[in-house]
Amino acid sequence: MIDKTYNGWSNYETWRINLEIFDGVTLEDLNTVEVDPYELKDYLREYAVEIIFSGCRYDERGRSSLMEDYALAFIENVNWYEIAEHMVKEHTEEA
Repeated sequence: MIDKTYNGWSNYETWRINLEIFDGVTLEDLNTVEVDPYELKDYLREYAVEIIFSGCRYDERGRSSLMEDYALAFIENVNWYEIAEHMVKEHTEEA
């Protein structure tokens, strides 16, 4: 089995999304008081997708670009629960 951990996270994709989208962001910044990581993970994925794809254009048939398809494949490898758990932990430590 190959170890895919990266900088203390379960994989590179999780580390990078957390670093570039959620680093320094609090639950309050997201206008949520959700502290259940299982429920928060879905919200975080939606939030990240909205940021990543804001301003993207679709062709005349409503299809996305190849670049967007690769971004979606990258996003599918993110461990959203791990990021949610990390944010909840930081939130409870601040309280």
